[in-house]
Amino acid sequence: MVYRRTPAVQARLDAQAALIVQAATKVLSRAGFAGLSMVAVANEAAVATGTVYKHFEGKSELVSAVFRKVVAREVAAVTAAAAERIADADTAASAVERVTAAVETFAGRALKNPKLAYVLLVEPVDAAVDNERLHFRRAFAEAFESAITEGVSRGELPAQDARTSAAALVGAIGEVLVGPLAHAPHGESVVPELVAFAMRALGVRDDQSAQGAREKQELSDADA
Repeated sequence: MVYRRTPAVQARLDAQAALIVQAATKVLSRAGFAGLSMVAVANEAAVATGTVYKHFEGKSELVSAVFRKVVAREVAAVTAAAAERIADADTAASAVERVTAAVETFAGRALKNPKLAYVLLVEPVDAAVDNERLHFRRAFAEAFESAITEGVSRGELPAQDARTSAAALVGAIGEVLVGPLAHAPHGESVVPELVAFAMRALGVRDDQSAQGAREKQELSDADA
């Protein structure tokens, strides 16, 4: 007879697996992919190493689980920021506003945990984890692609291939945040530069950017 886990047993196992993924996320935030081991994760989670292996066959499977949880959360935040309508407003957001919000959210959240951002975006990993990375880079790009496509259709942006532009933006922003500048002292001040770069790359005129900034400030003042 096949053994079937009771709901209580399954809930306990799911909670244990979630605890291990959380511990792995903390280790990655401190030591990166190269510094993560099953033993280190077990110590962080205060469980036996065998318990970690009970849930995950090896390092790549565990890190893939971290990718699915953490990056899905980040993608959701960027997608929400680039939503078609401004929160609490009846009018549709412009392409400038949507892309600006997406860039600010993407970059701002990465800067809060640069080590983990490095792991998620560019650190050399094995093939299995790289597949997860490619999937989520595409998900990030889709948030930008939607805004760009709508902007082109409204005449707010010059004609361009939205998919290519979106992928280029994600790649460029990731490179700035965790590439050559990863070890240089920079903080939130880099975000406005990234926004300005994104606007130039998409062909936004200076007067459009300025108008978008004014409208954003007006909304902020109205909410205050």
